[in-house]
Amino acid sequence: MSFRSLSIILISVVLIAYACSKGGSGGTNPPPNPCNGVTISVNGTTSNPTTVGGTNGSISVTASGSSGFTFSINGGPFQSSGNFTNLAAGSYTIIAKDGNACTGSNSFTLTNPNPCAGVTITVTGSVVNPTTGQSNGSITASASGGAGGFTFSLNGGAFQASGTFSNLAAGNYTVTAKDANGCTGTNSFTLTAPNPCSGVTITLSNTVVGNTPCQSPASGSITVTPSGGTGPYTFRLNSGSFQASNVFSNLAAGAYSVTAKDANGCTGTQNNVLVPDLPEGPLFAAVRTVLQNNCVSCHNSGNAQGGMNWTIDCNIVQFKDRIKARAVDGNPSPMPPSGLMPASERQKITNWINAGGRYTD
Repeated sequence: MSFRSLSIILISVVLIAYACSKGGSGGTNPPPNPCNGVTISVNGTTSNPTTVGGTNGSISVTASGSSGFTFSINGGPFQSSGNFTNLAAGSYTIIAKDGNACTGSNSFTLTNPNPCAGVTITVTGSVVNPTTGQSNGSITASASGGAGGFTFSLNGGAFQASGTFSNLAAGNYTVTAKDANGCTGTNSFTLTAPNPCSGVTITLSNTVVGNTPCQSPASGSITVTPSGGTGPYTFRLNSGSFQASNVFSNLAAGAYSVTAKDANGCTGTQNNVLVPDLPEGPLFAAVRTVLQNNCVSCHNSGNAQGGMNWTIDCNIVQFKDRIKARAVDGNPSPMPPSGLMPASERQKITNWINAGGRYTD
């Protein structure tokens, strides 16, 4: 074997031995992970901004669990200090990194101060009442005490820049004012319609027709004529319902109360409107005298032969046909039993019946 060949073999053996000393079959061993078993905790304190929208908040943090820390806020560059200033309200994440690049993190929240603490917003205003039955009232409101830039809401509706609300009917309303910071104040307002009956006097004049006794239905009536209000009117008798007609018919004798109500609900009432019984007529009075002189001895309250009592006026009217049959025609037997009355007396009965046979004839 030559010297050259032996040299090559020796060099190969050395290289193989070196390779084995570095990893056996030719690979390298990875270095150990410096963060295994390392837990980094981040703790801190916060200072909120002092004004709404301000940027004077801050977060100060410290870390433990390792050493050589640097700090980053919301993914920004790392710095040696754990103090972060000039912060607005919001959420922040701070990462602490040690000398071996091991990390830990924590989240912090900064909040704006309550802009309405200690703020009192006062709402004042004026109203214009609607006219009767209309929706033409209005409320004009203004506000003070807040940050300005007020908007206004009526009864919980949408806010608007103007404090004037128009086309309102009578009723109760609540106006809310809201300033630029969302602080609110309220006040209540009442719109009232004018009393349409103020100064209105409704006067009634009545035309009364008396009742005819012994007649059914009753025949009395009251006709009401109002003045002093605004038509059209409706009318009521006693405590009944209002009706369009101003005439109340079929009334018995008695005292009544009549009321007229105009288009605005104004009323006028007259009490003790008397419907009288009409007086007896002369023909009826003559017949009653004939019966008293000739028949009452047998037809009275104590001795009402045949059920007839001629001392009661309405019995005479009710049974006039029977009176004619017996006292005038003698059918089926004459009245009185002693014989028919003289022709002049019987003629009085005939005349009354031919006139209608009423109490008033």
